[in-house]
Amino acid sequence: MMIKNILTLLLITLAFSCAAEPANKSNDPTEPVLASQMTVKLVNGELKNPWGMVFLLDGKMLVTEKEGRIVLLDNGTILNNDVAGGPESKVQGQGGLLDIELHPNFKSNRWIYFTYASGEGEGNGAMTALSRAQWNGTAFENHEVLYKGSPNTTASPHFGSRIAFDSENHVYFSIGDRGNRDENPQDITRDGGKIYRLHDDGRIPADNPFVGQDGAKEAVYSYGHRNPQGLATNPNTGDIWEHEHGPQGGDEVNLIKAGANYGWPVVTYGVNYGGKPITDETSRPGMEQPVTYWVPSIAPCGMAFVQNSQYAGWDGDLIVGSLKFSYLVRLVIEDNKVVKEEKFAEGIGRVRNVEMGNDGYLYIGVEGGGLYRLVVEL
Repeated sequence: MMIKNILTLLLITLAFSCAAEPANKSNDPTEPVLASQMTVKLVNGELKNPWGMVFLLDGKMLVTEKEGRIVLLDNGTILNNDVAGGPESKVQGQGGLLDIELHPNFKSNRWIYFTYASGEGEGNGAMTALSRAQWNGTAFENHEVLYKGSPNTTASPHFGSRIAFDSENHVYFSIGDRGNRDENPQDITRDGGKIYRLHDDGRIPADNPFVGQDGAKEAVYSYGHRNPQGLATNPNTGDIWEHEHGPQGGDEVNLIKAGANYGWPVVTYGVNYGGKPITDETSRPGMEQPVTYWVPSIAPCGMAFVQNSQYAGWDGDLIVGSLKFSYLVRLVIEDNKVVKEEKFAEGIGRVRNVEMGNDGYLYIGVEGGGLYRLVVEL
């Protein structure tokens, strides 16, 4: 009788223990994973400032180092620390070798695109450029410049820059205001403070919003930006999303629209460094409002939409890196609105880039910290 009672108590205790186990701790792939369950695993600690990355069809990776090198990795191991044939970039303040992106038809055409600080052209200093080259399996060939911003300037800040493609293979890229906020962002006859749109071979699309306007930079797609260091295509809608650094406060996430004015510096949620106001306006008719913004600034850099992922319930979410606070931000998007925001991977370091890998995991480039993979720890 005593043994029977003990067995009964054990069964009751076990039942209560199972019932008390949180649902999010199960291995059920249909249940959404929590940000608190995420952890980062070091893939390569030798990279210095991994600004951009792409994943090749054979599983290898190409990573841009801001100092001007392109690194080829296989399963985290460096195969080539300085791949030949890419762009000649110039290190100048925030400028250097910046983003890298595969053409959507990379499997057949082997084109890879770059943005970088270029000293080519008239004047001292540098300005952001877009170029492409073909990958032959070990190096680049047939490198060509598609767009070079002008004029060169010796200013150190706000080169941007990121790259994205739409479903029609238009290439979008960003150039920051280059520190000239009072002239560049609101003037479509000047480069800087813009998102640009080209055909994949560099031609200007006939339906770009400022084609035919007197003096306009016809590659411009949207304007009134400060320093866009995030650009990504929403896989569910095909829309182009952007984020940019505000001054002190006012970092923005924007849904990019043809011909739209995003306000900088006429409207902003930020102030000058030191606290002096830039403007007393946070909105104005004819100027776009951000989807969301941060005050204080998190210094966003790099972002990616989660898709075909290993993270249950996260597909369609937008992941943004923070340089200032050394964490990742998850934005849950519904009907082009942010309905939930949470931070995770706190303490990872200054996040420079976030990309989805072909294996369904997010990869994070960290200044001085190397390359990490985001995994679920149950």
